[in-house]
Amino acid sequence: MTGTQKRDYSLVGADSKAAEQAGLAAAEWYHTALDRKDMKAMMKRQDGPALRDTAIWWGLMVACALGGIYFFGNWAALPFFIIYGVLYGSASDSRWHECGHGTAFKTIWMNDVVYQVASFLIMREPEVTRWSHARHHTDTLIVGRDPEIAVKRPPNIPSIILSFFAVPGVYKATISMIQHSFGRLTADERAFLPETARAKVFRTARIWLAIHAASVLLSIYFGSWIPVLLVGALPTMYGAWLARLFDLTQHAGLAEDVLDHRLNSRTVMMNPLFRFIYWNMNYHVEHHMFPMVPYYTLPKLHEAIKHDTATPYPSLLAAYSEIVPAVLKQVRDPGYYIARRLPPTAKPYRGELHDLVVMPSAALVS
Repeated sequence: MTGTQKRDYSLVGADSKAAEQAGLAAAEWYHTALDRKDMKAMMKRQDGPALRDTAIWWGLMVACALGGIYFFGNWAALPFFIIYGVLYGSASDSRWHECGHGTAFKTIWMNDVVYQVASFLIMREPEVTRWSHARHHTDTLIVGRDPEIAVKRPPNIPSIILSFFAVPGVYKATISMIQHSFGRLTADERAFLPETARAKVFRTARIWLAIHAASVLLSIYFGSWIPVLLVGALPTMYGAWLARLFDLTQHAGLAEDVLDHRLNSRTVMMNPLFRFIYWNMNYHVEHHMFPMVPYYTLPKLHEAIKHDTATPYPSLLAAYSEIVPAVLKQVRDPGYYIARRLPPTAKPYRGELHDLVVMPSAALVS
């Protein structure tokens, strides 16, 4: 389908003001009706599942780091560094996300510890991204309001390709850390960061820069690549590819400016290994509709609301068979988007920008 043309994605531009005037800013979103008792049960948090998964995650990272060090200089080290990179630069992404919501652990400080560690590993400043992600959930894919729209229109294809190696993210994070270490914020950051959080932003940036500098100095001192391959920007970059493969399925190519997560988010079915790395964020419609449900309960939530949501994609391949053509088409036609079709059992969405009728559940694209 075709909609509006090229947009202003900044949080202080014309589209931001237009979103507010249209009533799209901090608006009421559609939610599938669920029994209150059932919803309360699904929102219950536990320490056990996240403690188990975190122990496996960190244990595998240590084992792979030791294997990489032991075999360094030999091809046998390569698989250890590949797995280490995925755990460092990809698995950290979902841990950052879930612990940022405060839903992974029942114990608050456990969420905070994992959130801080994961934030460092993927070079996302914790206070900045905590608030930017809150805005992302409040105004998901609302142009001029959501600071985390990953694929803007028209898409920048070279930038998307480089993002599989975290090049744009690491570059922006480095510039951001330097600016924040001097006590400076961007105009967009001032739009969502409260005054009370800004001192933490500046302090964290200085600590992170010191750690990155120490890793580089250790490599120089010992005349070895090992320190920078294990800590710093390099593992963030060489391990980012799988997280990016997952993340692009969340919203790429879908409708902007709709107050219904069934139309701007995707649920993609994945195998158990991918779900462990991604912490069940493949259930992304469910997560956006009910963000306070812990990751280990999302499969149950999916079963409870699937009658009211579009058919999930059966695999990553199925999702990308839709995403790639759509994104390429958006290069030529920025107004194009994929219209998700809801099953006959779903409550249809009616809005000023979209008028989607209920369609057969087997149909996935417009």
